[in-house]
Amino acid sequence: MEFGTLERQVHVEASPEVVFEVVSRPEHIREWWSDDASLDAVAPGAVGELVWRDGVDSQVESFTVVDVDPPRRFSFRWVTSEGETAKEGNSLLVTFDLEPSATGTTLRLTETGFREKGWEVAVLEEAYRDHERGWDLFLPRLVAHAATVAA
Repeated sequence: MEFGTLERQVHVEASPEVVFEVVSRPEHIREWWSDDASLDAVAPGAVGELVWRDGVDSQVESFTVVDVDPPRRFSFRWVTSEGETAKEGNSLLVTFDLEPSATGTTLRLTETGFREKGWEVAVLEEAYRDHERGWDLFLPRLVAHAATVAA
């Protein structure tokens, strides 16, 4: 396995406009992904934070919005070293592509940049597998939350 590009596709029973809001707005992100989320603005270059809490510990991950094309695409860079500005080569790029379907939206998630981080093979493989497990857990939550928003 190359551990270079992670791809997932799900069907969401909601319009692309609703799904775009669910993947790009902190008040919705908190419902399906992280325990807390903040974002300056839904615009390229905007920065935000995702927070996951585990008992007394918290994991905080900064992200930078890359592309905003409502209701078709939302992308951001994350997983940078502390103090670094997210850019190609030092971060992962997550892209949500949204396409209308007969009964809702097809959401295609792509996460790239694993190899470009320069991690040793064991670290690369573990990071890739960790993100696989994460998206496999969180995407069904996204689908369920979007359906409630649409209703």
